[in-house]
Order: sequence, then structure tokens, then C-alpha cells
Amino acid sequence: MAFFNWLFARSQRGTFILRIEDTDRTRSTEEYERTILEDFRWLGLDWEEGPDVGGPVGPYRQTERSHLYRQYAQELLRRGAAYHCYCTPEELETERKAAQAQHRPYRYSGRCRSLSDEQRVRFLAEERKPTIRLRIHDYGEKIIVQDLIRGPVEFAPEHLDDYIIVRSDGSPLYNFANVIDDHLMAITHVIRGSEHLSNTPKQWVMYRALEWEPPAFAHLPLILGGDRKKLSKRFADTTVRDYRREGYLPEALRNFFALMVWHPDPEREVYALDELVTRFRLGELGKSSPIFDVAKLTWLNGLYMRELIQRDPQRVVDVCVESLKGASLLDGDVTPATRAYVASVIQVLGDRLKVGRDILAYGAFFFTDEIVYEPEAAAQFLDGTATGSILTELRERVAKVSVLNRETAEQVVRGLAADLGIHSRQIIHPVRVALTGKTVGPGLFELMGLLGKDRVVTRLDRALAWIQRSGGP
Repeated sequence: MAFFNWLFARSQRGTFILRIEDTDRTRSTEEYERTILEDFRWLGLDWEEGPDVGGPVGPYRQTERSHLYRQYAQELLRRGAAYHCYCTPEELETERKAAQAQHRPYRYSGRCRSLSDEQRVRFLAEERKPTIRLRIHDYGEKIIVQDLIRGPVEFAPEHLDDYIIVRSDGSPLYNFANVIDDHLMAITHVIRGSEHLSNTPKQWVMYRALEWEPPAFAHLPLILGGDRKKLSKRFADTTVRDYRREGYLPEALRNFFALMVWHPDPEREVYALDELVTRFRLGELGKSSPIFDVAKLTWLNGLYMRELIQRDPQRVVDVCVESLKGASLLDGDVTPATRAYVASVIQVLGDRLKVGRDILAYGAFFFTDEIVYEPEAAAQFLDGTATGSILTELRERVAKVSVLNRETAEQVVRGLAADLGIHSRQIIHPVRVALTGKTVGPGLFELMGLLGKDRVVTRLDRALAWIQRSGGP
């Protein structure tokens, strides 16, 4: 949602404001705010005004704007557009249960709309702390909002009541604080998820009570998981930081976000960010709920990875280094030599790398000598006398070369195959398993050259020892 707000602001040469809505203290912490700012920056979403950069209509944390909410709450009370409600939670729960028993939507009864002075004094004597409710003047009014994506949206009147705008502890509720902030910050457009549609009529009547012009609203469809239900941990509902740890690129995520509800060109999937800004039209966004397709995101990320390997390989190195650190295959400060080695591994793995963590799936053996043989691979290719003899002879020939690189590795393997009168694949497959524990991977000659002479000899020795323990020669 933030991305589409940012995209719209940039397309209109407008101002993107970052406001921290932290009135719910149980869910809002300094760490949570810091994470949001860091994730936005990583995604490339910058802002002109916000809690960290300031601006002309700050402060930009709602907890620092309490004086403004008090001011406008008092203004509404003074004009009779709001009133104090002394109802206890138990009394309100009784009303809700009664509505439920009658199979009707709950609407506050309004029992505190016209209290006498004597009733107020009695409630205060009982130490009841009042909330503040907005006074609805027409319970039968249909509210129609022109949504920039959905068109006219009509809200049935039975769902609107004298809702609470300030809690008994003095803290504002969402629909009150946001109206105040949007007006004072001169917000022209609010782009948000469809789960906020139910808030729109409450905010609409609040604007009218304050005699303010509301901003334009646009409600994006709810994103669904692979099971076509609301996103869950099972289907893609993870934080931006989680995708970053997996080794996804910010440009791939932005591109993917755009295509979830917008298809500027049915024949294209990849767009540069400046092109998205230029072509963006809010009215072109779709109404139907998109599926969060992780496979498509991964495919798209792979396209960006391949492009970066050619244009800016150090970006790919950065992503892969973070994955290797996360798996404890690298630690501390990474030296230039180590970065160069990682870059070489990336080149060898090639198109297998779609996300940063793929370097673990397809190339962890480059960064550890603790090789675990896949059972089926070992059973098929590390299988006794003949294989042991081949690996023994290869080990001796590798140990004799002065430098092991791709060319000398190929010469050694093909020379051995010729001398033994066998096909080179009869050497390649068991050697691959001996060096990596797997049956698939990068080309054997590139693999041997990158591992180097000493590591290849050591791993061949271990494979020979494993064959011997398993009943080989």
C-alpha cells in the first residue's frame, strides 16, 4: 500500500508523507518504527516529510500530536457534534448481546446522547470515566463515496452509529486521529487496502462534523495467499525484511508489487522504476483480489539477478554474502579476496541463482569442507572397487599438477578417461558426488578449478575413506 501511495505521489510530482500511527501502544514500539523506516529505505521508497526528516506539518508521530486531538475533540463537544458517554463496558456488552440475539447489526443505543446535569453528576460520583462519541444526526442516511478505483461505493445506514472517537483514558481512536491528521497535513489522496472500506463512512461523517472537505479515497483489493484466503504465514505474509534475508532484490519486489493489481502492458512483466512512475494511472488499478504468487516473484527476481550479474555483479555479491552470513558460512568482515571468491562462485552457478539464498542450495559446498553425501547419490556413484580405483588414480594426477584450474581439471579428467578406455562421464559423476555430495551442480571442471588443488585432493581422500568404510577396496 505504501508503494502505491509513493508511486502515485511521484507520478503527480506530489509529496509523499510518512506518518507513524502509533496510538495503539501495545503494537507500536521504537524498534517497530525503526524497522519500517529501514525497510522503506531498502525498497527505495523515500519521503519528503516524516518523523526522521521533519516537515512543515509535524510532528509525524500520532503520540506526539495529542494536543491537536484534544483541541478538536473539545471543539466538537462545544458545538454539540460530540458528547461524553459514561456507559461501562458491561453495559455496552449487554447491548451487543441483545443485538446479536435479535440478529441485527449492533448500533449504540445513544443512551448518553441527552444526559441531564444530575445524571452526569451521578456518573462522575460513581467514578465513571467518560469516552467521547461523535453525534450522528441522521441514522437513516445512505453514504456514497466516490472511490477512485471502485467507483461509487454505497454504505448502508444501519452500520453507522455514534462511534467513540476518544477513549476514557484520553487517547484518540483511529478514525478520529486520522481525519485530524489528514486535514492538517493537507492530504489530497488516501490510497489504502479494502479492509479500510468500513472506516470510510465513519471518517466521512467526521469530516462533515468538522466542516472539512475530505480527501479522495482509493481502496486497493485485499491480497490473497495461494489458498485464496487472506495472507497467512503459510502463504507469503512475511515482512519485507524476511524477503531481504532470503536474498530478494528491492527492484524485483517493487516490480512485483506493481503487477499485482496493475497491468500497463499485458505483454510485459519487467519495468524500470522510472517507467512505472511515468506510466502510473490510479484509475487503471484492478478491483479483484490478486494472489501473492511467490513463484512469480522468485522468477522475476531471477531476471533481475541475471541482469545484475552482467551490469553490477557486486550487488549480487552483497545479496549472496548476506545469505552466507545468515547460514554461518561466512562471518565477520568479508575481505576483498572473499568477495572475489563469492563473485566467482556466482559466475559458476549462473542461472541457478534466482534469489540470494540459492547460493546455499546450489553452492554451499564452496564454503565448507563438511560435505554430506546424499544417500541416493552415494549409493549410485560411490559404490565400491571400480569407483575407488578411478578416484584413487584421479587423486594422484590432481596432486601432481602445479595449478588446478578449469583447463587443467579438464585435461586431467579426460586424460584419465582416455587412459582407462572409459567415457568421461564415468569419472565426472562420482567425482561430483565426492566433491559436493550431490549429483547435480555446476560444471565439474569449473567446480574443480574454483575449489583448487588442495581442497579437491582432500575431498577425494574423504570419499575414498567413505568407500572403504562402506565395503569398498
